Amino acid sequence: LIQSEQISYMKKLIIIISALVILISCQYKPDVESVKQEIFNTEKAFEQMVAEKGIAEGFYQFAAKDAVIKRENDTLIVGSENIRNYYSSRFKTNFTLSWTPESIRVSEDGTLAWTYGHYLYTFKTDSTVIERKGVFHTVWQKQPDKTWKYVWD
Repeated sequence: LIQSEQISYMKKLIIIISALVILISCQYKPDVESVKQEIFNTEKAFEQMVAEKGIAEGFYQFAAKDAVIKRENDTLIVGSENIRNYYSSRFKTNFTLSWTPESIRVSEDGTLAWTYGHYLYTFKTDSTVIERKGVFHTVWQKQPDKTWKYVWD
């Protein structure tokens, strides 16, 4: 009787362990459309912060601590504080910057996303309006607090 109970216990244990292994091995599949909407909303909140608080603050607030931006002459600016400093020394007032992602892609596990689209930068001087148009590409990473921060722009 004792051996029979031990065998029964072992069978139950094997079934439980097998079920756990199967559950653990199943990969989490995010709802890609929901993640795309989160990224779109993040891009628009980023754009709005730039409009309201300026380029330096917007690019700082939405940057991961170790974010990298590539700017003129293939210069890389690394780190959110350096990004803030870079923009603080170059952009003051009389400008607008707008953009909209035209493509949003999401990694299989839902922790990375990348966007691209067109931007329009307008700078006003006393006598002229200068417009610069271009293409942006941003890589977003989901943070431990569930927000999205860019790691590459």
